[in-house]
Amino acid sequence: MKKIVITGGAGFIGSNLCEYFLSKGHDVTCLDNFATGHRHNIEHLFQYPNFTLIEGDIRNLEDCHKATAGKDVVLHQAALGSVPRSINDPITSNDVNVSGFLNMLVATRDAGVKRFVYAASSSTYGDSEVLPKVEEVIGKPLSPYAITKYVNELYADIFSKTYGIEAIGLRYFNVFGRKQDPNGAYAAVIPLFVKQFMKYESPIINGTGDFSRDFTYIDNVIQMNELAMSTDNPKAINTVYNTAVGDRTTLNQLVGHLKEFLAEKDPAIANVEVIYGPNRKGDIPHSLASVDKARKLLGYEPSHTIREGLKEAVHWYLENLK
Repeated sequence: MKKIVITGGAGFIGSNLCEYFLSKGHDVTCLDNFATGHRHNIEHLFQYPNFTLIEGDIRNLEDCHKATAGKDVVLHQAALGSVPRSINDPITSNDVNVSGFLNMLVATRDAGVKRFVYAASSSTYGDSEVLPKVEEVIGKPLSPYAITKYVNELYADIFSKTYGIEAIGLRYFNVFGRKQDPNGAYAAVIPLFVKQFMKYESPIINGTGDFSRDFTYIDNVIQMNELAMSTDNPKAINTVYNTAVGDRTTLNQLVGHLKEFLAEKDPAIANVEVIYGPNRKGDIPHSLASVDKARKLLGYEPSHTIREGLKEAVHWYLENLK
């Protein structure tokens, strides 16, 4: 069993990781400042004697040192997400995503932690029009957020070469699932649309709805973190991986799936209309990942397709959104 620190452990992805690794018997420390995470995501985890919460900020090096002391692995999930948020406030996004990331790398080095697995982003592909996205071909970033996530990869590479840290980046593609917050100005599209449909409100699609994404269920992301954390393949470390399904869904198709699954519970939802608005700044038209590298080097095999993941996610929201 490993001693794991999970930054952003009260957030959507982080809390799912905390819950999973605790269930496997690992010792888990959650570091979170609750800027975007929620206490209700982790309150049930205090029943585990091997769970520790450190309420702190990755922008504070002392907090990072406290969290990494005596640990075996860092799973770095803490960040300020959202392209629009970074466009509205690039300074704070940079402060958290770049300076905070560097603090965690320094603390990892100082604590002698060997393995550093971090949340990278599909936004790094920027204006590259190549489909599917392969890890070695990227374009120019299209938002401050994308710049911060690319800088993370550069810092991780330097710390691997200079200090011997085994860094593995996971480029997340539109992750969704249980515990994803439907509220707030920067809510992700799936929980936001579910919440609106449940209230018979018309969701707004940016553009014509033909833009497509590689929507990735949370269980696929958990699998990738576990594989990256535990691999002993020397060819699999000090690199980045697409963390996705390898299939794309348009926003119009997504709405169709959501209506279908929600209407099983409430048939009236099938009649809720969708509103189409202008395209959003910084958005790329299409995103589709190749997961061949993760399959070959990590043994990854997605457990959930988009439909399977959406069905589980909708069920969770019906149970938990009142």
